[in-house]
Amino acid sequence: MSVTEHLLRPLLTQPGRPLITHYDDAAGTRVELSVATVANWAAKTANWLVEEFDLEQGDDVAVVLPAHWQTVGVLLGAWWCGAHVVGETKGARVAFVGPESASEAESTAVVALDPLGRGLAQPPADGGLDYLAEARLAGDTFSALIPVPGDTPALEGSTVDDLLARAREGAQRAGLSAGDRVLSTMEWTVPDGIVGGLLAPLSAGAHLVQVSAADPAKLPDRRRAERTTVELS
Repeated sequence: MSVTEHLLRPLLTQPGRPLITHYDDAAGTRVELSVATVANWAAKTANWLVEEFDLEQGDDVAVVLPAHWQTVGVLLGAWWCGAHVVGETKGARVAFVGPESASEAESTAVVALDPLGRGLAQPPADGGLDYLAEARLAGDTFSALIPVPGDTPALEGSTVDDLLARAREGAQRAGLSAGDRVLSTMEWTVPDGIVGGLLAPLSAGAHLVQVSAADPAKLPDRRRAERTTVELS
């Protein structure tokens, strides 16, 4: 079973509850996603990767993106179809990058990172694809034709089983549980930031409040408004 299935299956017993709240202090925006919405974006991404690129289990998918609500759908979608997420675009089958980033992958998906989920204002250069515009047309549910084995590479060489174990260990070290509301300003670097800042809270079933470009003066307001109980930085 894939990383994504392991993480989402227990959470989908309450599909309407908030799972990710994303603040971008530089843009002054707040977006909240339920479990069902996160699962939907992940399914669309997985379907798009398989249908558009014939992606196979173990293929390298580079994710060079900031901590952002759209990055959640990219990562969970890539893992759902058994991709191996890496941090370098060179040699990757597909790379997900921001509008200003370069890519040396075979194919490039440009992620607009628009707070309202809009695609790119202009078509991407050099044959790149507009991820949001393309993936939203893909199917809302995903089922792998072949189950993803636990020894499939998932993140910079760590297998599915290894990655899930690391996520659970990170949750235990941080004292995270299903009732927690976790305020995090961590960057989702590959691999450690993704494990500690994203996968550990998800594996615990916590509600992650991710603050990007964090303004220290605004953090007390974020804590009060979101009633956070644990903090990661």
